[in-house]
Amino acid sequence: MLRDEYNCRLILEEFADNPFLPLFYKEPDRFAFTVELFFMTERHKQLQRSLLNQDLFREFTVADYAFIKTLLFARKNLPEDEFRLFQKMFQVLNQSFPKPDILVYFHRNVEILLANISKRGRAYEKDITPEYLTQIQNSYFEYFRNILSFPILIIDLNQIDFKTNKDHYEHVKYLISKPYQPGVHRISLVV
Repeated sequence: MLRDEYNCRLILEEFADNPFLPLFYKEPDRFAFTVELFFMTERHKQLQRSLLNQDLFREFTVADYAFIKTLLFARKNLPEDEFRLFQKMFQVLNQSFPKPDILVYFHRNVEILLANISKRGRAYEKDITPEYLTQIQNSYFEYFRNILSFPILIIDLNQIDFKTNKDHYEHVKYLISKPYQPGVHRISLVV
């Protein structure tokens, strides 16, 4: 929606191309490192292609993920020894990316996330547990607490549907466009 309105550059994660994802959901211990390594290299390649090549006709970029997602999921999915190795590779790859002007995290409660996953109908996602989603959310919140170099805006959207409600979209857009100091800012939107 922002791309259409502002003609900005849009980066959407290309997760469906990961051939190891269905295997990971069946056997997480066996395929965790492979799935996370594939995600890291694909995200890096996509972000490098998009962020490091200037586009003179677009003022800014909107992405539906940040590269740090790679490390947060790996921390949850990998055993400690594999995570340490993965983290070293991540740090090397992450050095080339600029910090975001703002990181926006749309938060929904786990029940809504599970309903959305069910609506998507991807067979390999059917066994995702509420506990897993809660752990992923907690990983994000732990990361956010430690960031002081750019603003992080957490918007609670439990009752908001900005895709179909123009007023909700305008309000979210207004919140994103406001100036924020570095650190975490949390806003709950209710109808």
